[in-house]
Amino acid sequence: MVPGKKASQGLSKACAIVIVVASVERFAFKGVSSNLVTYLSGSHVKMGAAAAAKFVSSWNGVTSMLPLVTSVLVDSCWDRYSTITSSSLLYIVGLVLLTSWALLDAWMPIYTLFFPLCLISIGLGGYNPSLQAFGADQLGLEEDLSCGKEEKNSKKSLFFQWWYFGICTGSFLGNSIMSYIQDNFGWVLGFSIPAAAMAASVVCFSCGSVLYVKKEVKATRWQIESITQSMKAYISKIFNKKISLPSSEDDLIELELQEKSLCEDIDGKKEAELSTSDMHNAESIARVTLKLMPIWVMLLMFAVIFQQPSTFFTNQGMVMNHSLGTRFLIPPAMLQSVITISIITMMPLYDKLMIPFFRFVLRDSKGITVLQRIGIGMLLSIAAMIIAATVETKRIQATKRGDQLSIFWLLPQYILLGISDIFTVVGMQEFFYSQVPKTMRTIGIGLYLSIFGVGSFISALLISLVEMFTTTCERGCSWFSDDMREAKLYNYYWLLALLASASFVIFSFICKYYE
Repeated sequence: MVPGKKASQGLSKACAIVIVVASVERFAFKGVSSNLVTYLSGSHVKMGAAAAAKFVSSWNGVTSMLPLVTSVLVDSCWDRYSTITSSSLLYIVGLVLLTSWALLDAWMPIYTLFFPLCLISIGLGGYNPSLQAFGADQLGLEEDLSCGKEEKNSKKSLFFQWWYFGICTGSFLGNSIMSYIQDNFGWVLGFSIPAAAMAASVVCFSCGSVLYVKKEVKATRWQIESITQSMKAYISKIFNKKISLPSSEDDLIELELQEKSLCEDIDGKKEAELSTSDMHNAESIARVTLKLMPIWVMLLMFAVIFQQPSTFFTNQGMVMNHSLGTRFLIPPAMLQSVITISIITMMPLYDKLMIPFFRFVLRDSKGITVLQRIGIGMLLSIAAMIIAATVETKRIQATKRGDQLSIFWLLPQYILLGISDIFTVVGMQEFFYSQVPKTMRTIGIGLYLSIFGVGSFISALLISLVEMFTTTCERGCSWFSDDMREAKLYNYYWLLALLASASFVIFSFICKYYE
């Protein structure tokens, strides 16, 4: 098979390999991250519930923020294939060191745990955005002149649907299998299996090298500098109130950016000899990027809500009745797999049932727009927090009566978050990928991933602020008391629902004027 050559239907072998590799990577990452709060707050590390939640949120924040930095370098200086292979090696080293730390945790200072986790974060920073953009490169849509616009959009949509199905499958296996192994067979085995799986995925990726479309980097140092300068100039115009309405010529240039590179090398000329059109292109790119920022900001509360399953939802489950029958105990972190089960179950129904439904209701053959899809997911995440607050109130009441609520009461909030994921997360991927020029596609993926990074930091900040303002002097307890009989998580969930509702209202207003 010729690299980049597509079959008459479906995705190429190269796309399939990349999706499988991404699925295994998610298995490895979720196998570590989904139950990390249990490891930190348990008998091994002995952190408090709030401290463990802040630690996990901060680590998730660093992990999700780094792609925004590395994606600029990948699109400007590096190539995606080399970035994937080199960053995956750092990733594996981090997982191996984490396994070693778990083996020696009785003699290891807590602060040394940051080192293996930081290596994992750095590895993921280059790996995730590069792999997804590299997978989309295998479609070869820019090179395939025989494909019409509708066929290209269809192939792109098919790739993102299967991509998301793959990473959800890997997440499901990581959440369910690894949390059970960690809770019942120990953390050393529980961390070593993800390390081995990640190593196997790198071997698999390397074996498909002959099939891949590898695009060379055509950018120069000027590309970063010119975009940075143009963004500064554009921001300066905003503050000086000297913005004028864009002309039709400006709109045309922005549209053409989808089909042309940021700058074209001119043989026989130095980098300093830049044409006026190149500078205009860079300014337009800066305008496109800044145009996305209001929507980016409004999606941060959605990312904060998505920190809850791996932190406080898991803490809730630890004090509920999680026995199934007389012998089997359900690891609380395993319930995170309900999110991915919801996604895997509902994803096929989205195209078969939901899209026809929206077409019928809206009287529009296109159904809903990407931004409308994101907004629906935001509403569902707010509903999930309202249900979570209600269930937590019921759990407190049952505890005061001497009863123990079943862990299955948590299922509705997990399921709703899974359904909201189908709308918002898939919509975010498509939105940020398609709204930037093709030479900035990795940056587009980095922007999408950085939402969850900044959201994680905001989550940690919110926990600190709530602790500060709700800790009582008499008893020293806050909403996040280590004694779950004294904790008031339901107030925190109501707070998140209120903040997310405000974000949704502003998001809706912004979308009304977004073009």
